[in-house]
Amino acid sequence: MGMFESREGLINQDRFEQAKKKVIGTDRQRLGIGTLSEKTVHAVLKNYYEPDEDKQEIPIENFVADIYSQGEIIEIQTRQFNKMRDKLKCFLSLYPVTIVYPIPREKWLIWIDEESGEASPKRKSPAKGNPYLAFIELYRIKMFLKDPNLRLKIVLLDMEEYRLLNGWSRDKKKGSTRFDRIPTQLVKEVDITCLQDYLQFVPWELAESFTSRDFAKAAHIPVSLARTVLNILSYVGVVKQVGKAGNSFLYQTVW
Repeated sequence: MGMFESREGLINQDRFEQAKKKVIGTDRQRLGIGTLSEKTVHAVLKNYYEPDEDKQEIPIENFVADIYSQGEIIEIQTRQFNKMRDKLKCFLSLYPVTIVYPIPREKWLIWIDEESGEASPKRKSPAKGNPYLAFIELYRIKMFLKDPNLRLKIVLLDMEEYRLLNGWSRDKKKGSTRFDRIPTQLVKEVDITCLQDYLQFVPWELAESFTSRDFAKAAHIPVSLARTVLNILSYVGVVKQVGKAGNSFLYQTVW
């Protein structure tokens, strides 16, 4: 995997616990289907990065910033970055903007029966998240990535995911609705504050010239995701195409 700069030392676990308690409450056992909020991850991270509610939900121009403090904006975006484009176009012309994007590192699934409200015992999902998954969303705001006012913070969280048993398969799990996600631990932050920071996504063990397949193998990600990552890394100037090997493009790092 790429050599992501470790941020564990800067994570304030006490503050994260306080943000969780504020949003979720202390008695986790009382959580019922009627009390869960659709945007718990968003709310917890908003209170983690800015506990002062007077600096949250601040109107700026025709939009509302999740956090505005000391001349900077923080936006917590859990998905669909394409919906941020108009807001980013406005905000980036005025202030530095940090987009916080949470990714589940480890996830425990809890299934909820819609009729009874009964929740199943939690089971660990085999899927494991990594920072490269952010590039699927970054592709949707590619046109803003070189803006000097844009910062990115990829946050790896362990979380519990509640899903409704309302899918189309016999066990009602396929095609089901995600009801909420409850963060349990803040594991790691990966920061992109300038274009050179994208270098941390290039695995050290790659040869001088490499294909998307080589990149995928070194980063332990699917080839389709590696192609998206390389598309972005090329756009921001961290890698460049230098030729072809058969039908595959060859890349080299620039810096």
